[in-house]
Amino acid sequence: MSSTTLFPIGNSTACTSTDTLAPEWGYIAALVAVVFYGSNFVPVKKYETGDGMFFQWVMSSAIISTGIVIQLIRQSKFYPLAMIGGVSWATGNITVVPIIKTIGMGLGLCIWGMSNLLSGWATGRFGLFGITPEVPEKVTLNYIGVSLAVFSALIFALIKNELHPIGEDSDGSEDENRLLQDNLPNYGASAESLYTTTSTQDVVFNKRRLQGSSVNRGDTQGGDEEDSFIGRLSPTNKRILGILLSLISGVLYGQMFTGATRVQDNVKDASQNGLDYVFACFCGIYLASTVYYFIYLILMKNRPRVYPKVILPGIISGVMWSIATASWFLANKVLSNAVAFPIVTTIPAVIASVWGVFVFKEIKGARNISILLVGFCFSGGGAILAGLSKGGGGDSLPKCS
Repeated sequence: MSSTTLFPIGNSTACTSTDTLAPEWGYIAALVAVVFYGSNFVPVKKYETGDGMFFQWVMSSAIISTGIVIQLIRQSKFYPLAMIGGVSWATGNITVVPIIKTIGMGLGLCIWGMSNLLSGWATGRFGLFGITPEVPEKVTLNYIGVSLAVFSALIFALIKNELHPIGEDSDGSEDENRLLQDNLPNYGASAESLYTTTSTQDVVFNKRRLQGSSVNRGDTQGGDEEDSFIGRLSPTNKRILGILLSLISGVLYGQMFTGATRVQDNVKDASQNGLDYVFACFCGIYLASTVYYFIYLILMKNRPRVYPKVILPGIISGVMWSIATASWFLANKVLSNAVAFPIVTTIPAVIASVWGVFVFKEIKGARNISILLVGFCFSGGGAILAGLSKGGGGDSLPKCS
């Protein structure tokens, strides 16, 4: 079999019989996604990332680099519509800063995590935005699985984790050095730290920085940030704004795959392999992140908050996130969005919690461990039921005509 059959150059005929995958491959792809999503922020855990804008741009550079490698392998036809998903993700990601300023990380992450899950699941299940509805073979199981997954987010929000000052490369100031939390469930912790979810909210800062404090000049370059519009809001208006932004952010995260799925469903002879749309999505992420960073540079009067030491860890984190996302693209098409979303948006919390308990010692005490185990039961049960709702018959990627 020639290589052009597997990896056609610049056309949409990548959907061949060789791309017909059994459901088992979808579960394997989902497993890879949850492991990497649950671990991708470990490399940057001891490094400051400031207001997150520089870190997001570094990470997006690693993402597009990984996308280029995938494109060289797949040699897929480029569909600009698939870039919309990347733009959507990057746009949702920049709202994390004002969210933590207004309602804190615990409530914010809980809200956008649930809206992310429901947004992506509903889009695939009911065929929103012009895509073909993906009805699971066992609808009741799917509904129960989604409900358990959503409820697990509320349970994880009750966990309180311990933060420790960064030991290496620190000036000894505990306030100025906080651990970057994993993209996981321990979001019931202190509102002073901002950490991430599987949808890769990629920023971390502490309360003093949010109030315009100085930072360690050995770790950063650029000017200080000051509260302006948000700082003048009343507590009630802050809460309203924060909740609204959290809902919007989650909805945007959940649409990362919509552009690619619409191409697959509506363009004749378009590839049915999700990997053929990864590069276009990553291009959207990089272009949007670059535009937002350019705007940020203007607003900061060319004095951005730059953290040189986070560059290499950020690149590693970005590559891991890219592998997870590419796997998720594949899982979505093999299993359907309605099945894959409950799995991939909840289980990374379990992986990240394992890091927190056994490696970083952030989750301690009988109460927290008990809550964590209960959350595992709900998230794991939801993922299992969502997976079982797929059914076991037939290949998942149709053969091309």
